[in-house]
Amino acid sequence: MKFLKRLVAVLIVLFGLFYFVGLPYLRKETKKHSPEKTSSYTLQGTQLEVHYSSPSKKGRPIFGGLVPFDQVWRTGANEPTTFTTSGAIKIIDKPLPAGTYSLWTIPNKESWKVIFNKEVPDWGVSIFGGGTQTTRDAGEDLINVEVPSREISQPVENFTIDFTNEDQLYLSLSWDQTRINVPINK
Repeated sequence: MKFLKRLVAVLIVLFGLFYFVGLPYLRKETKKHSPEKTSSYTLQGTQLEVHYSSPSKKGRPIFGGLVPFDQVWRTGANEPTTFTTSGAIKIIDKPLPAGTYSLWTIPNKESWKVIFNKEVPDWGVSIFGGGTQTTRDAGEDLINVEVPSREISQPVENFTIDFTNEDQLYLSLSWDQTRINVPINK
């Protein structure tokens, strides 16, 4: 019985060390390779902000390679990408109330599904899934839209999310030779 109590105590201490020392260290180290970025825009008095980690291409094939087609992607690296709006907006024609959402995508060659989810989990992927299984709860999806993807001539080295205002406002995602534009309306 004493052995079992000691074993449990040792396991608790090891778990505590991993949780309070190991995980913060791992997060700090991964952000050296995929730094945190923030893009902001004001749309008719409504503040929009996207916060993400920006991995680099580093000569790798990205979409259909590092980021598989037809699978949910946390849309960046490290923690899930977040999208915050201070007021109600529309993603294409679907209403998105004020709040902070996790942003997920399902890349494909011709189009991408873009998902705004009500939950923001601590980490974007499961440790036990080998980095390929996301922690997204599909039951908490608020908006799911599909937008066309297009090939761009000049490769983008670092994954980039930004707001672009061409004929209207878009949330633009670019990496490697792919770009998508998600229409945002008031």
